[in-house]
Amino acid sequence: MARKVLTDRILKTLKPAPDGKPCDVMDALVPGFGVRVFASGRRTFILIRRYPGSRNPTRRSVGEYGALTLEQARIKARGWITLIDKGVDPKEDQERERIARQRIRENSFRAVVEDFLRLSVIGSDPKNPKQRKGHEVERNLRTEFIQRAGWGERPITEITAHDVIALIDAVIARGAPYQAHNLLGHARRLFNWAIARQVYGLERSPCDRMRPRDVIGPKAVRTRILTDNELRVLWWACDRLGYPYGPLIRLLALTGQRKSEVANVRWQEFDFEKRLWSIPPERMKMDSPHVVPLCDEAIALLQSLPRFKSGDHVFSLQFGQGSVNGFSKAKRALDTAMLAEMRKGIEDQEARDEITIAPFVLHDIRRTVRTGMSALPISADIAELVIAHARPGLRRVYDQYGYLDEKRRALELWEGRLRTIVGPAAPKPVHDVYAPQQSAHTPSEPYGLTQN
Repeated sequence: MARKVLTDRILKTLKPAPDGKPCDVMDALVPGFGVRVFASGRRTFILIRRYPGSRNPTRRSVGEYGALTLEQARIKARGWITLIDKGVDPKEDQERERIARQRIRENSFRAVVEDFLRLSVIGSDPKNPKQRKGHEVERNLRTEFIQRAGWGERPITEITAHDVIALIDAVIARGAPYQAHNLLGHARRLFNWAIARQVYGLERSPCDRMRPRDVIGPKAVRTRILTDNELRVLWWACDRLGYPYGPLIRLLALTGQRKSEVANVRWQEFDFEKRLWSIPPERMKMDSPHVVPLCDEAIALLQSLPRFKSGDHVFSLQFGQGSVNGFSKAKRALDTAMLAEMRKGIEDQEARDEITIAPFVLHDIRRTVRTGMSALPISADIAELVIAHARPGLRRVYDQYGYLDEKRRALELWEGRLRTIVGPAAPKPVHDVYAPQQSAHTPSEPYGLTQN
């Protein structure tokens, strides 16, 4: 076989043998390396060596000219020779590399997130997530980490502390420090879970020794409550929202329960004969059942809602088959409706523009209810039990009395106080784009405090 220092010019001019059979031209620089020219004109780099497990020298393809440059082929051939001298078959080494690349793809951040959601957060039934805030965690992981940060296709082992800090700083920069605390918590749990699984190649969390206080700053305690006027405006603004968010927010104001507990409620949790709402432990923050006595206005509100044939969820955009989530759009609509309510009847444009509402979140309604109870003849212990705050110390263990009558009296007092705040009966609610159409029955009366 001819030997010459191969160049690109030579490779382009090589022609197949006159008899049409492939011919080999060997390189003078790399022993055993050359090019095979086929009758079709195709040129393939080759390496002739005695490979591990073979008695005689054999020819193997290194790669096709065009897909590989001459220099790339020489480097690959030299690598093969080094492996062969160590007794390693290049085919086996290539297979190991292929498996490693496949494992990297399988262990991308997106793939690990999917496993985390399926095995730890959501479970097999998306309608009944394993974690109380499972859907919120899922939404944050997909939106903040995969979409905004662009981590989706990156191997989880390549996510660094610098990446985490950059994400957190970006969230803080857009004025969302509470969200930054939430996201750092999600990241820490995800990476620790991946390490514990020991199947993703992750041995150290990029969040290791990353304390929220140092990275974000102290988590300020929220103290925002709604004034009586804001509470009144919120109540009537719910008419503009319609089902499901309008009555959901009113039920928050009537009961003081957490947003997730109200949003995920099912009809089966209500006993209207006994006037009780029993929240199962898996939906409670403290993993213990919680019973909420239902007063007149809460019952009237619930009985005015649509009942769906296809599902049991009370507040749903899927005809009862799933609960509402993602409150951002509804909160923006509520803010707009409240502002319109506050500006109602004011014709002077300058005066209208001066009217604003201080920012608040839906959880502030719960704090407003609890604060309002302190102004009523309700003991602090009972007020805390109404909103499902755990009793301190051994009282939680030894005092198993349900305090149903006391909680009912407290909610009745709060309901009366709320009635004086929100004023007379509301007009019939305006059902807008939020309202689904499929219903087992149509309520004959609007929800509200006192019916006309």
